[in-house]
Amino acid sequence: MKKQELIHLHGLLAEVSNQCAEWNDCRINLDEYESLGIRPTSIHKSKTDHKAAVFALAGGITHDMREEETEAVAATAD
Repeated sequence: MKKQELIHLHGLLAEVSNQCAEWNDCRINLDEYESLGIRPTSIHKSKTDHKAAVFALAGGITHDMREEETEAVAATAD
């Protein structure tokens, strides 16, 4: 993945986390992401830095989703 694409993905995930933060029932732990200090607008940062931020952000978003999921979803479509 090119750096520009990674920055774009970083921005999209940041928007998802912002939207989820606005919902009252959504609890996202972004401590790891915040500790990195990398934002989508930090274009001077390296590709590796943005990759770490994307993984931390995606992990924080999906962690809450994993806790909420109580019923198994079938792998096949109806």
